[in-house]
Amino acid sequence: MEKIFGLIGSTVSHSFSKAYFDEKFFRDGLRDHHYELFPLGSINELTDLVEKNKSLSGLNVTLPYKEKVIALIDEVDAAAKEIGAVNVIKIQDGKLKGYNTDAAAFYETLERWLPKGTAFKALVLGSGGSSKAVRQALKKLKIEHQIVSREAGKGQLTYEELDAKNKQILSECNLVINTTPLGMHPNTETMAPISMENIGKNHFVYDLIYNPARTVFLQKAEMHGATIKNGLEMLHVQAEKSWEIWNS
Repeated sequence: MEKIFGLIGSTVSHSFSKAYFDEKFFRDGLRDHHYELFPLGSINELTDLVEKNKSLSGLNVTLPYKEKVIALIDEVDAAAKEIGAVNVIKIQDGKLKGYNTDAAAFYETLERWLPKGTAFKALVLGSGGSSKAVRQALKKLKIEHQIVSREAGKGQLTYEELDAKNKQILSECNLVINTTPLGMHPNTETMAPISMENIGKNHFVYDLIYNPARTVFLQKAEMHGATIKNGLEMLHVQAEKSWEIWNS
């Protein structure tokens, strides 16, 4: 019986998810399983997509729909509801249930990467669905964090405010995490408007983007002596967690 899985987002051509699952299905002999990319101009197109694809069994969700999709699904897992973002949908008997694997995947990869015995305070760039998952993981790891957003909000700094206090904040925050799509293929020359002059060898810089492998943001951080990491490992971990959900 054919089973189709896929990725929805406004732009999905950058994603490695199809290649990852195509290889997995081939390796495991699942010839009737397929993974497709579904670019949606609006999240409201999801309903039509599901109705027209009766073999659709599961979806991953990427920018900018991780928060908006919640209004269109039948049930949301408790953990995803707490985070406020969904990046995995299981489709069964015509019903859609949402989950979040980003938080657990980020938690696992960050815990493995950061050196033990070092105290960290984080600066999180971005306030969308990916940021919410990252913040959930940071809370679990008991890492204090500050959010930077384009818009002023409760508990948030704007990029303008960050720029004014750059030296002070970056001397306090030795972990910097980019959750924005800035720098992602094909717009690889962009990055969050953050001055890198106060980034140094004591900083750990994590960019959730994995295409390209080294964003401009990571390149500049590395040039200033920071230890860097991209989001490829996180993609692999969350993909496996998605697979577990679709098969549960």
